[in-house]
Amino acid sequence: MSRQSILEFSTPGRGTRNITDAVAKAVSDAAMQTGVVHVFVQHTSCSLTITENADPDVRRDLDTLLGRLAPDGDPAYRHDLEGPDDMASHARSVLTDTSLTIPIGGGRMLLGTWQGIYLWEHRTSPQRRRVVVTVLGA
Repeated sequence: MSRQSILEFSTPGRGTRNITDAVAKAVSDAAMQTGVVHVFVQHTSCSLTITENADPDVRRDLDTLLGRLAPDGDPAYRHDLEGPDDMASHARSVLTDTSLTIPIGGGRMLLGTWQGIYLWEHRTSPQRRRVVVTVLGA
């Protein structure tokens, strides 16, 4: 059995947004006791991650790390049609991930105590993002 929904989120620009509760609601609405939930973002300049949900410094530090790996405005980039963050945002998306798969047990996601699901915006300006949530199970 499966159920699919599309969630929409606004981002204020670069940074992380906790979407755990929205995904958990989609899992609950699917009414499946056991299975998996697949979460996929339909964009090439943002990503998804599971990381620390208690200390926001972890997410800030991860942003710092990605900034070092894929800096805005690098003169070696050719793709900059939408500004200095354009290619850096695509690179950051490739270095992270655009989909996640999480097990379901007892009708809920089996995330660890300190894990949260985050939409990670890599563009510096506000964006509207779509996330496909597919629940498979019984």
